[in-house]
This record gives sequence, structure tokens and C-alpha cells, in this order.
Amino acid sequence: MRVILIPAYNEEKRIEEVITRARKIKNAKIVVVDDGSKDSTAQIVKKLGVILVRHEINKGKAEAIKTGFKYILKNLPNAETAVLIDADMQYSPEEAVKLFEVLESEKADYVIGFRKPGQIPFANRSGIFIWKTLFNLLFGTKLKDTSCGFIALNRKTMKIMSDLIYGGYILENAMLMQTVKKNLKIEQVLVSVHYEKRKVARLARMFFGVLVFILIRGLKYRLNH
Repeated sequence: MRVILIPAYNEEKRIEEVITRARKIKNAKIVVVDDGSKDSTAQIVKKLGVILVRHEINKGKAEAIKTGFKYILKNLPNAETAVLIDADMQYSPEEAVKLFEVLESEKADYVIGFRKPGQIPFANRSGIFIWKTLFNLLFGTKLKDTSCGFIALNRKTMKIMSDLIYGGYILENAMLMQTVKKNLKIEQVLVSVHYEKRKVARLARMFFGVLVFILIRGLKYRLNH
């Protein structure tokens, strides 16, 4: 069984489209973790008849994903693979099939998208390039993108990640670090991406926060290897 896991917080404007499009993936069960939304996100999910898991209060994306993995492992024993996709339509739900197919070929334990450069604004593209260059240098990898939120995992990796997930902006890089440390097989798949405008101050905080995180954790990794 395939599972599409969607963490959501105040996504009443887009959650129905995400679910509707995700339903195009064959043999996939949809699980939405509503992270304490204050709008009608949960009511919309219930109306659409997919699995809904709720946090009473907002705990952050990492905790929502952790809750989702634990739900899958406990309640969906036939679920062998899961794709993680955001509820904000930054990625195209239909493309989840590409990540599933790589997992199901048993070439990888963990699949992460790499975004089309031409679809990424210059400021974001620069940050992504610097992050992945530093990550590759410190962790000895050859990845094309280390911060894409379109991610797929097999059941073995879900079990590992269910106790190790943490972070906000650093989440994707933190998960990727765990895959390297656990010697899991990693593959990447080209995915489309859509960006909305963000405030410059927020971009700057995100850039330096992730950069410092990769640098500190990467140096610790190098010292121990």
C-alpha cells in the first residue's frame, strides 16, 4: 500500500485541491495531519472522507510529520511506502507517483525531490545552491538538492525517522542528515515547484538558520568520521 502524508496548518484555501489531485495516484491512501488549525481545514478534510489525525494545538511541521509516521506504522500495517507533501501546493501532488516508483524499484530507502532551477526565484536558488554545496562537502554526498520538502520513505525508514524528526526550516536537511548517518540508500527525482512571494527578512532568517545548522552538524559529523 502507498500512503500520501499531508501535514496541514490553516490550509482551508488549498487542502481540497491537494487531496483531490493526490487521489489521482493509484493504490494510495491519504492521511492528513491537521496541526491545530484555527480555520476550517479539519472540516474540509472530514468532508472529503480521507484519514484525519489532529493535534489540538499547533506543534509545528516536524511534530505533524512524526505523528503521521506513527499513525501509519500503528494503523496501516500494509503501508510499505509513503510520500510526504506540503498542503500549500508548492509541489504538484500528481508527481508523487515518480517518488513512489523509485522506492518500489528498491533502489532507495529515501527519495527526495530536486527542484527545476528555472522555476526557483534567484534568491531562493542561491540559498539552495549554498546549502547543498556545504551539505555535500561536509557529509560526503553528491546531492542536487538537500532542502526539498517532497520526500518519500519506505517503512523501514519511517520507523527510523518517527523518533528522530525535528526542526522548522531545518527539517528537510535534518532528515537527510539522519539518512546519511544511518547509511540508508538515497535517490533524487526531478520535481516541479511553485513559489509564492516571501518577505526578504523571512528569507534571510531562513537562509542563515539553515546554513548555521548544516555547518555545525556537518563539522560534528566530520570530526566523528
